[in-house]
Amino acid sequence: MNPILVTGGAGYIGSHVVYRLIERGYSVVVLDNLSAGHRAAIHPNAIFEQADLLNRPQIASIFQRYTFDGIMHFASRIQVGESMQQPFMYLRDNIETATNIIEAACENNVKRFILSSTANLFDKPARIPIDENEPIIPGSVYGETKAHAERILYWMDRIYGLKYCALRYFNASGAHPDGVIGEDHHPETHLIPLVLQVALGQRDFVTVFGDDYPTHDGTPIRDYIHVLDLADAHIRALEVLQQGESHAYNVGIGRGYTVMEVIEAARAVTGHAIPIQVGSRRAGDAAALVADNTRIMEELNWMPQYGDLRPIIETAWKWHQSHPNGYDDGQK
Repeated sequence: MNPILVTGGAGYIGSHVVYRLIERGYSVVVLDNLSAGHRAAIHPNAIFEQADLLNRPQIASIFQRYTFDGIMHFASRIQVGESMQQPFMYLRDNIETATNIIEAACENNVKRFILSSTANLFDKPARIPIDENEPIIPGSVYGETKAHAERILYWMDRIYGLKYCALRYFNASGAHPDGVIGEDHHPETHLIPLVLQVALGQRDFVTVFGDDYPTHDGTPIRDYIHVLDLADAHIRALEVLQQGESHAYNVGIGRGYTVMEVIEAARAVTGHAIPIQVGSRRAGDAAALVADNTRIMEELNWMPQYGDLRPIIETAWKWHQSHPNGYDDGQK
């Protein structure tokens, strides 16, 4: 069996997917430039190639040395707020890296491609939960770059026969239950790790960005999916592409929680008060994003194992307690 190439495999989601792939018997090559990922997050049985997807000769060298059965593409800039402040950096980096790896797949006859996409494709959805028929109107420049990557894949399927699955996932959260890997961003912008850092005494409070949204407590609603459920969805998508056609799926647990509900759940799990401070809304944040996961459950025979918020936070808390400084590898 030829290996699976995982770009961004030293990052939060990518590293969990690599662990899951290896647990399932796949061989894996991780491509990461370590600009945001962590060397310590890479499974010891994975082959690591430190390279940059903006560097086409480096990409060519990797494809000269390996034949891949599929590609999973996670490497990208991911911060919604930052994309609104530095739009051209996001447009340049995310679209160029996606184009480069998709081109390499086509040139080297790789027939299966899994794209890490986003629920930020849906800025103001007409209905909640959101199904795959919802019109794509990105909520940020980051979302725009993912929409563009999906369109590139659509055309490369038609021209080269590159079969793809775009997984539009909602809020990835939690950590490997063994506590070996978890979430560690610098700077950290995701709600659950920020809340848990307050519980650890590393921050004085967590900022709630807006309390005037049209929700029952005024704070935004999000669908939090455990990162290993997300990893399983990637593997199922890869397997189904061996026989099937290209697809895009919305991936979540199908249930939403407000920011305050997340904080209350974290208070219950950790036993800490977790003070809050209310700030202004962030550009690009929608009032509610919840997945309709009917299609992926039916077509991929996938079902989330973590169907409730509390056990998701429990796995994250285990990671943060055992790794209070993250991977502590000097990544800033």
